[in-house]
Amino acid sequence: MTLATIDFSADIKTLMASFGVDAAALAGGTLAVRSPINGQTIASVKEISADDTRRAIDAAHQAFLKWRLVPAPQRGELIRLLGEELRASKTELGRLVSIEVGKITSEGLGEVQEMIDICDFAVGLSRQLYGLTIATERAEHRMMETWHPLGVTGIISAFNFPVAVWSWNAALALVCGNSTIWKPSEKTPLTAIATQAIFEKAVKRHNAQGGKAPANLSTLLIGGRDIGEILVDHPKVPLISATGSTAMGRAVGPRVAARFGRSILELGGNNAAIVGPSADLDLTLRGVAFAAMGTAGQRCTTLRRLFVHESVYDTLVPRLIKAYGSVTVGNPLEAGNLIGPLIDKGSYDRMQHALEAAKANGGTIHGGERVHADVAAQAFYVRPALVEMPQQCGPVVEETFAPILYVIKYSDFDQALALNNDVPQGLSSSIFTNDIREAEAFVSDRGSDCGIANVNIGPSGAEIGGAFGGEKETGGGRESGSDSWKAYMRRQTNTVNYGRTLPLAQGVKFDIE
Repeated sequence: MTLATIDFSADIKTLMASFGVDAAALAGGTLAVRSPINGQTIASVKEISADDTRRAIDAAHQAFLKWRLVPAPQRGELIRLLGEELRASKTELGRLVSIEVGKITSEGLGEVQEMIDICDFAVGLSRQLYGLTIATERAEHRMMETWHPLGVTGIISAFNFPVAVWSWNAALALVCGNSTIWKPSEKTPLTAIATQAIFEKAVKRHNAQGGKAPANLSTLLIGGRDIGEILVDHPKVPLISATGSTAMGRAVGPRVAARFGRSILELGGNNAAIVGPSADLDLTLRGVAFAAMGTAGQRCTTLRRLFVHESVYDTLVPRLIKAYGSVTVGNPLEAGNLIGPLIDKGSYDRMQHALEAAKANGGTIHGGERVHADVAAQAFYVRPALVEMPQQCGPVVEETFAPILYVIKYSDFDQALALNNDVPQGLSSSIFTNDIREAEAFVSDRGSDCGIANVNIGPSGAEIGGAFGGEKETGGGRESGSDSWKAYMRRQTNTVNYGRTLPLAQGVKFDIE
């Protein structure tokens, strides 16, 4: 079956039915959903109104007031059941991700595996939401720190990881005692509808076993920017977790701060890797290829800048150019293809604009041309581009959400490290080296200024056990593992006097008759 003859209509109906979604939910709406694989419109879904959005937030707040009273391990049981439901639906949801986003099959399945992994993490976390006991200067007193549920957690997700990012936030928020309300990207509503249906299956099982999950514990908002703005501005949503561009973050952050809400911002990434003179070039080739070309360059952790030492440049770069020229680009559902389509024409146009700017700044371009346009005029497949640049300038310091890798030669480690850090974004970074001094310097306090700094692996493909996020224009937020859960709770310091006297701190005297 060629790109020109694919029809996803029956596939979509079958997949959505497997999640328990009625076929009527896929037609008659105002939001057209297209597959980037061939440009076909695969559904038209209904969008929520502004008034219904406000009512949904009020209902989510009521759900929070009930859910916070449920013991955390019981909340964890719901997430355990969610993980089971995701395991049961992994193949179907992974395929839906591939159809709606254009990911190759293994990456679609991998995204669902991330959801399963964070559920496993959150179940354990539900028994570890611990505070501290703190030494006090006052006799017969105890001072401690406790963590309490925060409230409704608003989640705004992007198209490139349409369901995994929701799970990073929702799994933690729910075990922490919060309700969630989710506005997915307008480009990927079907995966969100499917995920919500899977969650409802878990809730049904949980309550059948004696659980106390209230209605509206997880709410889905399908709509445009206006719906997101209501969520961002609403006083009953104390936390907004927003994933998207830096421009989106500049809009969201100040609005949330204006009402003294909290925000977790996961924004742009212009990620770099350094290839040192001692690097294992075979390992480097594989690491760079996946990090730069995987997901058609549409990961926030995609490798976009590569600094190669002059002593290995002429060995590594021709091998990379050869890999770029031979990598298979095409229907992501077909085995053997490693690169699927860009999400839409806008992404393609931005890529071409960046390549033109790179050429104007002295760049030598390898690849970057559109392919399969003759059989899929409404789909935008491109050959990944490797661009040899004389220096870091022009489009190199900007994030272009497409498979463009800018390659620059360097001679001195400190020079490469400075180039790594000399961009507005600060999400992920890596170094390929067998020199322990370079490796340790890279992850030290004088090294990479990014939230993620890797050695001998690329900057993409993070595991859920670590906190995910970055610095500078990446937003400073952290999601997923480590102690990211603290962002979804409120901290309280408690002092308990179990004696019969009232000593004051700092030796203050205030005696009354």
